[in-house]
Amino acid sequence: MKILLAYSGGLDTSVLLSWIKNKYNAEMIAFCANVGQEEELSGLEEKSRKTGASKIYIEDLQEEFARDFIFPMMQAGAIYEGQYYLGTSIARPLIAKRMVEIAKAEGCDAIAHGATGKGNDQVRFELAAAALAPDLKVIAPWRDDSFRAQFPGRKEMIDYCVAQGLPVEASMKKPYSMDRNLLHISYEAGIMEDPWFDAFCPENKAMFKLSVAPEDAPDAPEYIELEFEKGDCVAIDGKRMTPLQVMQTLNKLGGKHGIGRVDMVENRFVGMKSRGVYETPGGAILFFAHRQMESITMDRDTMHLRDSLIPKYAELVYNGFWYAPERLALQALVTETQKNVNGTVRVKLYKGCCYVAGRKSPNSLYNPNIATMEADPTNAYDQDDASGFIHLNALRLKVNAHVNGPENMM
Repeated sequence: MKILLAYSGGLDTSVLLSWIKNKYNAEMIAFCANVGQEEELSGLEEKSRKTGASKIYIEDLQEEFARDFIFPMMQAGAIYEGQYYLGTSIARPLIAKRMVEIAKAEGCDAIAHGATGKGNDQVRFELAAAALAPDLKVIAPWRDDSFRAQFPGRKEMIDYCVAQGLPVEASMKKPYSMDRNLLHISYEAGIMEDPWFDAFCPENKAMFKLSVAPEDAPDAPEYIELEFEKGDCVAIDGKRMTPLQVMQTLNKLGGKHGIGRVDMVENRFVGMKSRGVYETPGGAILFFAHRQMESITMDRDTMHLRDSLIPKYAELVYNGFWYAPERLALQALVTETQKNVNGTVRVKLYKGCCYVAGRKSPNSLYNPNIATMEADPTNAYDQDDASGFIHLNALRLKVNAHVNGPENMM
C-alpha cells in the first residue's frame, strides 16, 4: 500500500507518518506545500526520511495560491459571518488539489491528513478530494479510536517520538495553536478557548506575528494607491506586481499599521462554536480597496445581486465546497461583475484602520453633474419625475393601510 501524507515536519505529522506506516504496513510519501507559512522548510527531506517516508515533495504554491484562490475570493467580496477573511479555509482546496495530483502520479492508494475530528479542515480536505479523485481513499487518524487512545495528549506523542527515535523537537508548553499562510495567521485552542480572554491585551502582544498593535503603529498615516484591472489588484503605488507580490507588499504595509486583526466566535461546519483570533493585514487592505473600486464602477443592481450571494459564497469556501458546481457557477457570475472594475483607489492606513482617500476609474458610473445638488447642466434627471416614482412605490402601502389599518404597521 502506498499513502501520501500532508506533512509539515512538526510533532503531529511526524507521529502520523510513523503511525500510519506501521498500521497499514505502507510506503509513505510526504507532501509539504509552501503557501506562505514562512516556516523553515530546509531539512524536511532528511527529517521525513528518518521518520519513515520514502520520498517527499516540497513545493512552492504561493503564486498559484494568490492568483487562483485568494484573488477570485476577493473579487467575490467573501467574508464569513461578517468578520473572517477565510484565510485557513481558502488554502485547503489548493493543498488538497496538489495532494490528489501527486497521489495519482505516484500511484497511491490513499491520502492522509492530520486534521482533527472536531474541526473544519477534515471536511475541506476530504470534500476537495471527493470532487477531484472520488475513488481515492482518505485516511484521517484523528477519527480512529485506536489512534486517539494511544495519543490522548502531546506528552504521549513526545514519548512516542523518543521511543521511535523520530527527529522532532517539541515541548509540553503550547498555549494555543497557529496556522499561517500568505493571507493570514489564525490562533485558536488553549488559552483562546476562553471567550472572555482579551487576546489584544498588552501582555499578549508577543503572540502576534504579522502586525503591531494598533496603539504601537506609527503616529503618522501612510497613503498607498492600489490599481485594479477587472477586479484584481495589479499595481501598488504605480509598480506592477504579480498577485503574490501584491499580497506580500500589502502584508508588510498592513502589519506596520496594525491592520486586519479580528477576534470572533464563529460557527464551525461540524456544529460547534469556536473562538478564533486572526491577523489578515494585506487581505484586509485588499478587501477594503476592492470594495471602494466597485463603488464607482459596478452597476447598482449588479452589485446588490452579487452582495446577496456573499454569505453563500463565503459559506461554501468555509465549509469546503470550493470544487462544488455551485461555487463554480457563482464564480462565473462574479467574474462577469468584475469586467469593469478598473481604476485606482487611494487608501489611508492609520492605527489599525483603512480609510478611503480617493477613487478614480475610466469606467466610473459616478457623474457629478447628475449627483450634484446644484442645477444639472445635462438635464439627465428631472426632479419632478420623483413624484410619480414615490406615488407608485407608495401605492401598495396605502392599500395595505386602508385594508388592515395603519396601527397594525407600528
